[in-house]
Amino acid sequence: MSKKIVIGITGSIAAYKSVQLISDLIKKGYIIDVVMSESASRFITPICIQSLTKRKVYIDTFDEDNPAIITHIDIVKDADLMMIVPASAHTIAKLAYGFADNMLTCSFLAATCPRLIAPAMNVHMYENKITQDNIQKLKNLGVYFVEPTSGILACGDIGSGKLADEDDLIEMIQYALTQKKLQGKKVLISAGPTQEAIDPVRYITNHSSGKMGYAIAKAAFCLGAEVTLVSGPTHLKKPYGVKMINVTSAKEMYDEVMNISHQFDYMIMSAAVGDYRCLNIADEKIKKSQKNISLELSKNKDILLELGQKKKENQILCGFAMETSDLIKNAQDKLMKKNCDMIVANHLKTKGAGFQGDTNVVTFLMKEQIIELDLMSKDDISYEIFKVLFEMEEKKC
Repeated sequence: MSKKIVIGITGSIAAYKSVQLISDLIKKGYIIDVVMSESASRFITPICIQSLTKRKVYIDTFDEDNPAIITHIDIVKDADLMMIVPASAHTIAKLAYGFADNMLTCSFLAATCPRLIAPAMNVHMYENKITQDNIQKLKNLGVYFVEPTSGILACGDIGSGKLADEDDLIEMIQYALTQKKLQGKKVLISAGPTQEAIDPVRYITNHSSGKMGYAIAKAAFCLGAEVTLVSGPTHLKKPYGVKMINVTSAKEMYDEVMNISHQFDYMIMSAAVGDYRCLNIADEKIKKSQKNISLELSKNKDILLELGQKKKENQILCGFAMETSDLIKNAQDKLMKKNCDMIVANHLKTKGAGFQGDTNVVTFLMKEQIIELDLMSKDDISYEIFKVLFEMEEKKC
């Protein structure tokens, strides 16, 4: 069943960005109702929104089509989320003190679903202690916020106050809609490839894109966990709400992971860590005039193996396996040798699976169970991983 989001739009130059957000949410299958403040209608027209949602846009509290229905209450009664994007300083102030003087504020007060606010305003208005106190008051009351970004504002000032990027808005929508099964838990994730220098210009690496690990980090955040992502070099955007540690080499990843691993309830090692590094790195670029060169390689430390050896009783450890032959047998051997609770085996040669895509085909291997998943998005696989790991933890308890 499609989820319903009520979107409130206030008077801000950033109001035009809500149009694209609404369009994209509808494409994702959400049902969208829109409530606008009167000042918002000066920036974008209701008919613009209505042409996207194919539903009435609400502005006037007293514009009641059916006398048996109180619209500002009815519109949020079956909502899964109410979101105000963009939210002006004026509207945030009214909401903090319970003012209900227009359709938007009335609907917000009547909403019993999760509520999310995305501020957008001048940097000095945003950083003003009054605004910050109002935001904190709403946070204390359980209202979610997606923080604005920094940059050149419409007024020409530079600083915080720009409406959050759409990717961050959508991630926070997912966060607000997701049951917090990992609330209070700490999750450590490794992702991406590592790079081993040959000289100051060249390096050895692999085809990992980091997409699977980043998807796992996003899912862990949405499920309520405190998430740390140790990532090798990728072209991916940092997941919203996640602590990021960037590394380059396998040694750097080893050092970072080992230094903090004792703090976490779940450890999910999805990174494609290089098995070998150059024993001698050239100080200068190796010239191609050299007809042949030889690289002497030395084996890197095995992060997953050492985590399995040091794992505490209450910790859950999940590793990944990528093979070109005998995948299940090799993954089972890895599960036992490295003392993991689960191995996620990637079917590299299956259509729709692999490093660079947004989908994957995987098999979960545990000591007493094997679960085969069909082709699905890496986002969906991430939630399936946590579903299994959460059940494991409950059994341990």
